[in-house]
Amino acid sequence: MDDKINILKENILFKDLDDENLEYIASFFEWEEYKKGEYLFFENAPRKKFFIIVDGEVEITKNQPAGEKRLTRLASGDFLGEGIFLDDYQHTVNARAVTDVKILSFYVDKLNVLKREKPFIYYFMMKGISKLLSKRLKYSISVIAGKDDFYTGGKYRVEHDLLGERAVPDCAYYGIQTLRAIENFPITGIPISHFPNLIKALAMVKKAAAIANKKLGFLEEEKADAIVKACDEIIDGALHNHFVVDVIQGGAGTSTNMNANEVIANRALEILGYKKGQYEIIHPNNHVNLSQSTNDAYPTAIKLGLIFSIESLEVALNHLANAFRVKEQEFADVIKMGRTQLQDAVPMTLGQEFGAYATMLEEDLKTIHATKDMLTEINMGGTAIGTGINADPDYPPLVVEELRKISGFDFKLSENLVEATQDTGVFVHLSGVFKRLAVKLSKISNDLRLLSSGPRAGLHEINLPAVQPGSSIMPGKVNPVIPEVVNQVAFQVIGNDLAITFGAEAGQLELNVMEPVISFNLFQSIDIMRNAMITLADKCVIGITANREVCRKYVENSIGIVTALNPYIGYENSSAIAKEALKTGKSVYELVLEKGLLTKEELDKILSPEEMVKPRHLRKKR
Repeated sequence: MDDKINILKENILFKDLDDENLEYIASFFEWEEYKKGEYLFFENAPRKKFFIIVDGEVEITKNQPAGEKRLTRLASGDFLGEGIFLDDYQHTVNARAVTDVKILSFYVDKLNVLKREKPFIYYFMMKGISKLLSKRLKYSISVIAGKDDFYTGGKYRVEHDLLGERAVPDCAYYGIQTLRAIENFPITGIPISHFPNLIKALAMVKKAAAIANKKLGFLEEEKADAIVKACDEIIDGALHNHFVVDVIQGGAGTSTNMNANEVIANRALEILGYKKGQYEIIHPNNHVNLSQSTNDAYPTAIKLGLIFSIESLEVALNHLANAFRVKEQEFADVIKMGRTQLQDAVPMTLGQEFGAYATMLEEDLKTIHATKDMLTEINMGGTAIGTGINADPDYPPLVVEELRKISGFDFKLSENLVEATQDTGVFVHLSGVFKRLAVKLSKISNDLRLLSSGPRAGLHEINLPAVQPGSSIMPGKVNPVIPEVVNQVAFQVIGNDLAITFGAEAGQLELNVMEPVISFNLFQSIDIMRNAMITLADKCVIGITANREVCRKYVENSIGIVTALNPYIGYENSSAIAKEALKTGKSVYELVLEKGLLTKEELDKILSPEEMVKPRHLRKKR
């Protein structure tokens, strides 16, 4: 009985009950055990009992057409099956033991006894359950919607910092400083875990620091190895949902750095067999952040995370460029009218038009790749302002060497760490490269919308794949929604560039505190452009078809082909022909013959559309 009472005392539902009532409610609970892989209950099964997890972990899943969707994991101190207190409906989720699990169970048949004998305890429990149910429901909806929110259960631990003590959810791997940041910066609602490459990079930086400090004798081997193992787990994708601080925050990234320090410290403690929060063993600052400052670890992680993200951007960009190259070949024989200033110019092929788009993108592929190399200059070991305070002289080159090994990228230590700590110029340059690509993507999307306009009252030279109905009021209308969304992505990237510019300009003296907004906009630009380019390639470009007859008809009826006559009848005669053709509606071909300026044979050869789309030898003057 005492064991039950002690466990219930630590649970948020019962912690305010006196000893007499704790003993009473404890008598209702029974010990049960489940083996790893065993289900506690299934979705749509009748509710039979309320569970409190004493030891082990339980995974909550939801049945979906593609299989079970993981919602969260519950651990010691969490409860489930609470629906027995609210209704007699069936379970809405599955619960499966992911380790051997020990629980306390409260069976539904005892509920009426509790209501009759101690109704205030029942309502006391209902109050706590209602609060946590609201939190759990919000979390579940966010996960099903594709967001990676964080769920906190009912057990807490007390941590302290400079400002005092706070209760931190015991299932959370973050600590008190992260908790304060959550409360202080409810800005975008986007946690840093939204950018997994940043989290992966933070873990790599912390791993490199731990190895360097161990080699230099500043960090005990056992502690260093636990920190390294915790970092490896994060690098492999674990615990990312515990990186919860907002992407935009005050403090020059300190909240992000401490979020990483606390998660790594608490996981390292578990690896060594201790409980979360036992910082006298492994401390977020003293051990995980050893020889570091936010001002060198954070910007280094940003650069590494950007390199990882840029690699995926390059893949998407290459994919889109290749899609245009395929269309270049497919449309190589489609003669059409080129246009300048939206007016008829001279003939070309549709293949030439699409080949130009491919070249435009391939140019930026080279530029982005070259810019990526600029991110490999880092300031690790500079600590607070670049002077290296609290870091051994042997630490900077060693930590950079370790980061090279871990990441696989050729990082190098900046020649001037004071300069490197305050200068965000590389981010401005990178953003400018992204803006250049965004402008090109928007221009290409504008062209695709124009060329496909119609179908009866527009250019209608190409057909875009129909991906969804276009109007709630106009039947049969299909809009160019894919190029439209790419336009909007481009606008966002261009806006992000301005925010990055202002952020970089706002640096003062030895530090730029605006790196959170700079990094957020860079990562967002990469993500949305990558997604936009894949979408444009797969849902639009690959499926584009040409309206060959429409294209050729425009060429044959265009006054613009008169340009090809300049070398043969002179600019003045060509202008006069163009003016008369426009006024009378007669064709250029007809008027040239009427005026006897060229023979039919000469005219046929000169005005052959196939001959006008490439350079040719001209008649020399006599």
